[in-house]
Amino acid sequence: MLTRRQFIVAATATAGASTLIGQAAAQSMQPRIGYIADFPGGSLFAIAQDQNLWQAEGLTPELFVFTNGPLQVQAMDAGSLDFGSIGPGPIWLAATGRIKIVAVNVVSFSDRVITQPAIKSMEDLRGKKVGVTQGASGEMILRLGLEKAGMKIEDIDLIPMDPSTVVSAFASGQIDGAGLWYPLVGTIKERVPDLNELVNNNDFYPDVSFFNPFIASNSVVADNSEMVQAYLRVLKKAMDYRVANLEQTIDLTAAFLGAPRDALANVAHSLKLLTSQELETMTQDGTVNKWLTRFNQMFQAFGTAPNPLPPEQYYTGELFVSA
Repeated sequence: MLTRRQFIVAATATAGASTLIGQAAAQSMQPRIGYIADFPGGSLFAIAQDQNLWQAEGLTPELFVFTNGPLQVQAMDAGSLDFGSIGPGPIWLAATGRIKIVAVNVVSFSDRVITQPAIKSMEDLRGKKVGVTQGASGEMILRLGLEKAGMKIEDIDLIPMDPSTVVSAFASGQIDGAGLWYPLVGTIKERVPDLNELVNNNDFYPDVSFFNPFIASNSVVADNSEMVQAYLRVLKKAMDYRVANLEQTIDLTAAFLGAPRDALANVAHSLKLLTSQELETMTQDGTVNKWLTRFNQMFQAFGTAPNPLPPEQYYTGELFVSA
């Protein structure tokens, strides 16, 4: 029977992440799994619980809720977490060798560069205050939008903020623009309905694909291949169920997360969901590595990973295909 323990980890409480999860070493088939409480992060685990996929693979997981990806990586660094589910922003941590990417989850089209009603173009943002969460996908879409407009990050007044602060600062008119994502953009629209959406993921797809990956600690990939393979088999079965039964998956995820169904449905319908066979093909034909190579170029330009590893050194695609 799956035990679902949730620790809501504040984004600023990095030092306490490993304490909250506990220091005991994971047993061979008892994976410690982190995720973000949204549809991309929680849907496969909701399916796995409902369809008894964990038991079928001999796994007894412990699931832990995190507020962001970097906290999961810190917990892995501390030896307190085996697997995680993150957004595209923290992929640079894989490119620097701190973690492995073990699977692609979903491709997202939710990121936006938004501006106050009076600002009609990226050029109009020159010298203006723009809020982003550093290292997240909102900053990535902002930088891509600036590059497309022939501008640099230095051309704007970049203000680092956590996501909730971006929402309140934009809604109150304290900042002129933001790099952010849905559903948070939708929350802002309720207060600023005539805001402008200048840039979105579709402007760069498929050259740049903002995908959410499943990650693993370096140690679990190196030392427990049996558990990694079993975990990947669970993910692949759940992926196929999600594609074939999207509405049921939304219901399961809403119950699993204790979240409003309508909000989850809006996100779910905006994603590109892939079957395990599609992801195997995209791994074998080099598509995923091409996406990661483009990310590496961005990480170099942004300065987050000046010397990123080649994708084949941090995406364990062969494990996914063989699982």
